[in-house]
Amino acid sequence: MIAVFKTNIKYQEDANFALQELNKHYSACKVTLDLEDCDKVLRIEGTGFTIKSIIKVISDLGYYCEELE
Repeated sequence: MIAVFKTNIKYQEDANFALQELNKHYSACKVTLDLEDCDKVLRIEGTGFTIKSIIKVISDLGYYCEELE
């Protein structure tokens, strides 16, 4: 499964923190965050996650996150 999300994560330090938290929950997944893209795209590839669970993790960290169709 591949999921792509729009976020409001702007800074590398924040991105590193978010990626670290996602890797704690979904260590079997490949997780990337493109800060150069205007939508600050978060991409997750793997299994064992849901769209809602990813949005919840990012939202709980204080960031905006929505699935891109």
